Amino acid sequence: MNNPGATTKPIRSLEDALERCQALGMRLSRQRRFILELLWQAQEHLSAREIYDRLNQQGKHIGHTSVYQNLEALSGQGIIECVERCDGRLYGNVSDAHSHVNCLDTNQIIDVTVELPPELLQQIEEQTGVKVVEYRIDFFGYRHAPPDGAADSVAS
Repeated sequence: MNNPGATTKPIRSLEDALERCQALGMRLSRQRRFILELLWQAQEHLSAREIYDRLNQQGKHIGHTSVYQNLEALSGQGIIECVERCDGRLYGNVSDAHSHVNCLDTNQIIDVTVELPPELLQQIEEQTGVKVVEYRIDFFGYRHAPPDGAADSVAS
C-alpha cells in the first residue's frame, strides 16, 4: 500500500515500537512495556479486558486503569492500532496503513496488506476528485461455511 504522505518509518517490531516511544518522549514504564510485549507476542487484536486478563495470568500485575491509559496513549501516538467495533475497541500491533479481513464466525480480525491496481486508484480519484494517499479496506467472510442466509445479510 503506497503511502507517499508518510514520513516516519513503519513500526515492524517490538524494538521499533519501543524506539518510537522514546523518540516521542513517552516514558517506557514497566506497564507500557508489558502491553507492547503482549501485543507483539499475541499477533492478534485484543480488547483492553483481554490484555488485562492475559497480563495478570502471566503474573504481570497491572491495574485496569493503567491498561486503559496506556492503550490510549500508545494508540493516540500511532504506536499501536485501535479498531473501533460496536462491542468495544480492539488493539493490535500493526499501526501503519493496512486492511482487515473480518472473520464473521470466529470474530477474528486478520491484518492483510492489499495493493490496489493503479488503474483502480486512478478511477477512484477521477470519481471523487480526491488524491488517494492511503487506504484501508475491510473484508468480511467466514472461515467455515456460513449459516443459511447469513451471507445474504452481510451483503445488504
